[in-house]
Amino acid sequence: MDNPLVATPTLTLLSEKQKADLYAAALDILERTGFNCHLPEARRLLSKAGAKITDDLRVRIPSAMVEKALKTAPHVVEIFDREGESAMTLEAGATYFGTGSDLQYTLDLQTGDRRRSVLSDVALTAKLCDALENIDFIMSNALPEDVSPDMIEPMQYREIVRNSTKPAVMTIFGEDDRTQQAVYDMACVLAGGKEAFSQRPNYVVYGQFVSPLQHDAMAVRRLMFSAENRIPIIYVAAIMMGASGPVSMSGSLALANAETLAGLVMHQLTQPGAPFISGGNVTTFDMKTMVFTYNSPEWQLGDLAVAEMNRYYGLPVFGTAGATDSKVIDAQSGAEAAGSLVMAALSGNNLIHDVGYMDGGMTGSPVQLTICNEIIGLVKRIQEGLNFDLSKDILAVINEVGPGGHFMGHEHTLQNYKKEVWYPELLERDNYDNWAGRGGKDITERASEKAQSLLDTHRPRPLDDAKSKEIDKIVSR
Repeated sequence: MDNPLVATPTLTLLSEKQKADLYAAALDILERTGFNCHLPEARRLLSKAGAKITDDLRVRIPSAMVEKALKTAPHVVEIFDREGESAMTLEAGATYFGTGSDLQYTLDLQTGDRRRSVLSDVALTAKLCDALENIDFIMSNALPEDVSPDMIEPMQYREIVRNSTKPAVMTIFGEDDRTQQAVYDMACVLAGGKEAFSQRPNYVVYGQFVSPLQHDAMAVRRLMFSAENRIPIIYVAAIMMGASGPVSMSGSLALANAETLAGLVMHQLTQPGAPFISGGNVTTFDMKTMVFTYNSPEWQLGDLAVAEMNRYYGLPVFGTAGATDSKVIDAQSGAEAAGSLVMAALSGNNLIHDVGYMDGGMTGSPVQLTICNEIIGLVKRIQEGLNFDLSKDILAVINEVGPGGHFMGHEHTLQNYKKEVWYPELLERDNYDNWAGRGGKDITERASEKAQSLLDTHRPRPLDDAKSKEIDKIVSR
């Protein structure tokens, strides 16, 4: 329930009619154009429920099937941490921040050099995220080149849970169920069994498919496996305007909505009521550089529109922010990370990922992640809004101080200052002489020192020995 004594900021883009029109356009795409489903058992499930199957792969869904799926999908999804404590409740007004996954390169914390990512980068980032107070969930962040492809996800997950109690979001790209099963089995060990996991899920699966209108077999199998085992799954479109979607933003938004709703239908047919998290990335494909750009204004507008549409549907929503296309930590990286974090948070996204991404989603940096943690603290303060209190007590304080007085020593200031004012740790506010006297360090140096200090001193809560051994057995298997 809204608190009448708190005024909180929000962003809106679409009118109610525009949201209804986008939904109608998505239903038209699903019923008239349809999509290709490359998993035979999913096609059989769809056909039995009333979908039309033609040309072996093409599926056309009547609007009634979409409406039924929207009714059975939960409006609130709760995620728990490694210890079984509630960590994130995905509902209207709740926002959480985390890293992205599978970056091929890392800016080394010691040298600053760009190098290929290795498994120890997964562990380092997880430990750092465990210490950073504004990071709520962890994705693998590094794609380790020192691990065989069929072992990447189980090894990533083991490193995350060894180094943090925070919830994990896992990308799983195995060709069959073995990789999914391994990660799920490890999560069940942590939860205390399959039934306990279904009540207190401690990780989320990230699922993506091929636009336009191609639900590949691997993506759909991942979707159905998650539904069968009640693993919360994120299922999103990633559309490049002018390449994998229309160059018109409204057209690409309609396409993204249709694709994700198709996934929702398959998911809810598999297991009605299973937890589903929607979303979608709609951005430009830079025709000059041939790069999928992370910080175009179109991406930010698309993120806002997608968040609004999923609130319209009543679904939890997954968004993107805190990333930069810059190759180094500089003014561009700070501006792009800050701008996108403010925009995504005020858009109402529940899970905001890719915090600390650099180089168009190719490179990770512990230093950039630490800077973003500070920016998120500022953003969370903005989200809190202002205490709208014009009671007689406040007016009495003003009356007591009167013209020409000051409030610095007043009891009201002493009691409320820390509650009302946010203070940074890395962002510099001091005067020039004091700053110079402390060494004149810029934010990159200060963030590097903070990251190293946290890694040196922070001790994540150790993983239970018996559970650790069970997880090792699963990985060995």
